[in-house]
Amino acid sequence: MATFVRAQASSFIASLFDFLTTIVCKEFFYLWYVKASLIGTIVGGVTNFALGRVWVFKKRKGKTIPLQAVKYMLVWGGNVVLNTGGVFLVTHYVGLDYKISKVLVSFSVGVTYNYFLQKKFVFA
Repeated sequence: MATFVRAQASSFIASLFDFLTTIVCKEFFYLWYVKASLIGTIVGGVTNFALGRVWVFKKRKGKTIPLQAVKYMLVWGGNVVLNTGGVFLVTHYVGLDYKISKVLVSFSVGVTYNYFLQKKFVFA
């Protein structure tokens, strides 16, 4: 249970970086919300990998970094597709503001897809 709580805390912190980056890109640099969301997802992904490795799953051995990074990139690729596509679908077809769409999609993907694949595959 402690690992799940740490994973959700890590996801929350990574999401803060993700959302802040997305909003700055959209509102200050006037990027299309899908592109801004993609950039935010990248920043959040890097943050989440670092926290997952060091704090959540405590897999710090130097020799495991390349293998963990490759596994993370595979999982994270699916995360990028789910988050970016989900934000587009919810914003475009449901009509919600991109910020609300991002929260809903990120939470759903984080609690389901990300946690289980990171625990059972990336940092196993």
